[in-house]
Amino acid sequence: MAELVAREKIDLTVVGPELPLSVGVADRFAADGRVLLGPTAAAARLETSKAFAKAFMERHRVPTARFHTAESAGDALAVVRGGSFGFPVVLKADGLAAGKGVVIAQTLAEAEEAIAAAMTGGRFGRAGERLVIEECLTGPEVSFFVLCDGERALPIGTAQDHKRIFDNDLGPNTGGMGAFAPSPLVDALLHARVMREIVEPVVAGMAAEGHPFKGFLYVGLMLTSAGPKVIEFNVRLGDPEAQVILPRIAEPLTPLFVAAAEGRLTQASCAMTTESIVGVVLASRGYPDSSESGQVIAGIADAERLGAMVRHAGTAASDGAIVTAGGRVLTVVARGAGFAEAIAGAYAGVRAISFDGIQYRTDIGRKARQAQA
Repeated sequence: MAELVAREKIDLTVVGPELPLSVGVADRFAADGRVLLGPTAAAARLETSKAFAKAFMERHRVPTARFHTAESAGDALAVVRGGSFGFPVVLKADGLAAGKGVVIAQTLAEAEEAIAAAMTGGRFGRAGERLVIEECLTGPEVSFFVLCDGERALPIGTAQDHKRIFDNDLGPNTGGMGAFAPSPLVDALLHARVMREIVEPVVAGMAAEGHPFKGFLYVGLMLTSAGPKVIEFNVRLGDPEAQVILPRIAEPLTPLFVAAAEGRLTQASCAMTTESIVGVVLASRGYPDSSESGQVIAGIADAERLGAMVRHAGTAASDGAIVTAGGRVLTVVARGAGFAEAIAGAYAGVRAISFDGIQYRTDIGRKARQAQA
């Protein structure tokens, strides 16, 4: 990547995936004197190590679920059998596991099976050598996004994701089957509280520990009866939430990104559209356990003529056609004056697109309408 940037004379690099961040792409670019938006490998541990993130939050009094970090299967089994966390209990692989490293065990038997699979069966490779065991929080989930320059954090929007493969949040977890923005659950008071109790202590804490955080920080929140608590951090803009967050920013992105990367982000807010945005993911047959590739996709241009924005994820060009090339294939995004209009626009675009084995949820955005009712 460093060689590509030098050859093409690229002025600003914005990192999307977590893997390059985890292995130090930001460190390398900084050493070369090149501008990159994304945290160092040490700062990226907020996402790449669940154990680090939980201990960091404990040190800086950031509200999160009670937890225990288990270094061995015996330790983990003793904790879940001891019952201090009750059931259901949340088990998280410490390292990166492609979004599949979390198990919510409803019973002791399920917990024992998950511990064995991760810590002795190698299900997640080295990522599962340590497990974080957490109490199971309850409440609606909200995604809160900020852009950081190492010292300051600029809020850039809220969203709600849909992780389960099937309607009504049924079925296995995925990387995300759709999202909407903004979250109607986050009013001005809650927004201020999240900034004060979570975002600002995280940014200040990372700087104080010698790892200033630059880049996008995603704060996954559970709105519990005791207030907002952190479920997890991401150190990037992930799909499909990026597709509904970015269209709401009503000012040029490049100056914001450069300012954050160079540590000179002075503004406290950015211009935001009042529109509602809905994005629906179209996935391949078999996803999330497996996926088909090579299926010809029809109707993308038709969806765009209807006003939808079609964002590619798992696609490829083949013999003049666009074909599937992954689990999550496309995200169909639409704007609206309200969520009803945005939902209608997104699903009009969805219905215009077809490929063999297509699957998608039909209820993306419903929670937003219910919250507004």
